[in-house]
Amino acid sequence: MKESYDRLLSGNKEWAVEKLKQDPNYFKDLSLGQNPEYLWIGCSDSRVPANEITGTKSGEIFVHRNIANVVVHTDMNLLSVLYYAVEVLHVKHVIVCGHYGCGGVIAAMGNTDNGFVNNWLRNIKEVYEKYSTELNAITDLKQRENRLVELNVIEQVHNLAKTKIVQQAWKRRELQVHGWVYGFNDGLIKDLHVMMDELSDLEPIFRYDL
Repeated sequence: MKESYDRLLSGNKEWAVEKLKQDPNYFKDLSLGQNPEYLWIGCSDSRVPANEITGTKSGEIFVHRNIANVVVHTDMNLLSVLYYAVEVLHVKHVIVCGHYGCGGVIAAMGNTDNGFVNNWLRNIKEVYEKYSTELNAITDLKQRENRLVELNVIEQVHNLAKTKIVQQAWKRRELQVHGWVYGFNDGLIKDLHVMMDELSDLEPIFRYDL
């Protein structure tokens, strides 16, 4: 167990040495601050690292991750990240990125008791219920799972648009909210083309008078 733990520290040292070989000012420049253009709201799955799959460098993406990339209006953690990214860092794009084969989505499709996680998965179950007619018409279970992954991302994009934080930004400047899905089979990201960038994209009942 200690060897697997020490491997991380050794890997860090090797990584730091390599970065300095490539650029002697790498860490000095990073220490000066961050100016990312993107906020990434992704799944906690260890196989979906934002920087690696997008080919970006440290400092280019501000990241929040949770089980099944869910946006909940009572989640103070996510809302704090969103506020800081939009109001302080002035990101230009907020990206919700799910992935096919998501364990959270698959668990939400069943009736197994997952303990405390039940409370979180309920958000995805509600997405299933909203689109139950479409989903239940898909006979192939894998295809149904994949479609729920996509619909979950789409709903989370809409949930972001319902926040005061995003709507205030739309009043003052350009901000785009996107929905993506990553595939393990080919390593590619699928753009769901559900981009929202203004209040007119949102149902009237959810628009604040700001």
